[in-house]
Parts: sequence; structure tokens; C-alpha cells
Amino acid sequence: MSKPKLLVARRLFPELLEPLRAHYELDLHNSDTALEPAALRARLQGCWGMLGSGSERVDAELLAACPALRAVALITVGYNNLDVPACRARGLQLSHAPGVLTETTAEFGLSLLLATARRVGEGERYVRAGHWQGWSIDQFAGAPVCGTVLGIVGMGRIGGVIARRAALGLDMQVRYFNRQPVADCEFAQWRPLPELLAEADHLMVVVPYSAATHHLIGAAELAQMKPSATLINIARGGVVDDRALAAALRAGRLAAAGLDVFEGEPAVAPELLACENALLTPHIASSTLPTRQAMVQCAVDNLLAWARGEPGPTPIPA
Repeated sequence: MSKPKLLVARRLFPELLEPLRAHYELDLHNSDTALEPAALRARLQGCWGMLGSGSERVDAELLAACPALRAVALITVGYNNLDVPACRARGLQLSHAPGVLTETTAEFGLSLLLATARRVGEGERYVRAGHWQGWSIDQFAGAPVCGTVLGIVGMGRIGGVIARRAALGLDMQVRYFNRQPVADCEFAQWRPLPELLAEADHLMVVVPYSAATHHLIGAAELAQMKPSATLINIARGGVVDDRALAAALRAGRLAAAGLDVFEGEPAVAPELLACENALLTPHIASSTLPTRQAMVQCAVDNLLAWARGEPGPTPIPA
């Protein structure tokens, strides 16, 4: 009996994929470049499942063109690339990778916060360009972090770890905004978004992307922040209006920003690229080798469970 066909839509760790061969015929897209929509539709013809990242859009149009598709296992926590209602209507099994990248992403968020506040990127570029001629009293004077107010937009798993580490490790006063206050949030106090924006010395965006959070932080919200404040986005591109942010940075209405995600990435708005006070990284918040391996293993575990006729360990919530 032939094995069901599985598209692996990105270059991953070959050794972690080996157990899948006992149950699936693997079609490996062994590339770091995401498949374009037309190419994805073509590669999915006859496929029972896909092991994907956050780049492959699965919507009603693709499902109609790929009637054999019955399962999608993602290596990411976020799943805004999936039209979940359309997938549910077709009876697809869906999984993601919650939990495995929480600590690593929180760690990077705080690293980006510290580097942005203390102008590490600007200083590093200055030295590499050969401009440094000696010490001066106010050279690259940045913003303090310890003892200041950290505002967190999105108090999920990652936000909770950031709050704990910021409060205990950096003596920060932590405030947060969620649509509803989180029960037993030991290290942070809830604030309405306008109050949080006005109070924060540093703002960390960790909320998932959805239609409801598109440009949650836009020109109007940026105008409510302190001119001395910094903004860090480790959530998803589109939660922050990148062009409005660039305008605020250029006009001195915001001191600095640290961004790991962008609208339309890997493209970055030219306005942001021109801002010396923007520290930009290529979506690497979860990028330690053990974490990236755990993300892939999570997807593999779901696919192996489905092959045995069992529920996957980390289904996308209904």
C-alpha cells in the first residue's frame, strides 16, 4: 500500500525528518526560499499533508486547488498564515509548536531591548566604519533600563516570561495590556492601552497577529508614547505600522526601536532602513539551535501521531 505524500515546504534538519519516512512519502523543498503561491499549489497536488513554516498561506483558494490535502503541521507558534475556519470546514488536522520557543524568544526580546536602549547597533556601526577617534562624555548616550517602566502588549506565554525576567532581573516596573487582565499575573499590572503607552519607558510588542491586531500600534498610538521611549517588536510584522514608526523615529517623537519582524518580510520598509535609531534583526528571536530543532520535532511528533491514527500533541486551538 502506498504511503501518503507529505510536502516538507522548507529546508529543515534532515535527521529529524527521517522517522517520517516510515509513514510518508516525502517531497522535500530543500530551500530557504518559501514557495510562491502557484508553486505551492503545484507541489501540493496529491499531497495528504504539509510540514510548513509561517510563510505558506493555506486558504480556501489553495484548499479548493488541492483536494487531497488533509493535514498541516507547522514548526511555528503563530498560525496566521492559515485560514483556520476554511481548514476546519475541510476537516484538516492542524498543529503548531507552542511552548518550545517561549524562553528563547523572551531572552531575545530582552536582548533587543537592552541593545536598543543602549544604542549598541549605532555604536557597533560607528566603530566598524572607522569613525571612533576617542572617548567623549555623551557619546552614544542611551536610555536607562534598570528601574524603568516596561510596557508589554500581549501577556501570553512569552510576555509572562519577559515580565518575570524584567521585574526580577532588571528591577523594572512592568505593566501590560491584554484585552482582558490575566489572572494571577504576579510580575505585572494591567493597564488600558492608552495608559500603557503613556507610562512606558520601553514598550515590548508580543501580541499575536490577526485582523484585530493589524497596526495595533500605529501613528495615533506612537503619538501617545514618550519621546524618550523605545519600542521593541518581536511579535509579527503588521502589528506595528512600520512606516508610521519610521516617521516617528525620524521626527524625534520616539527615541529608538528594535525590530525582529516586519510587514512583508523579508522586505523591509526603506524608511526604516534609513533610521539610524532603528536596530533591525532578521526574525531570529527563536534562533538557538536547540529551540529550532525542538520546533521541527514538534511538527514531526504531530505527523507521527496522525500516522498512528492518534490526536497530535499540539493541535491548533479550536
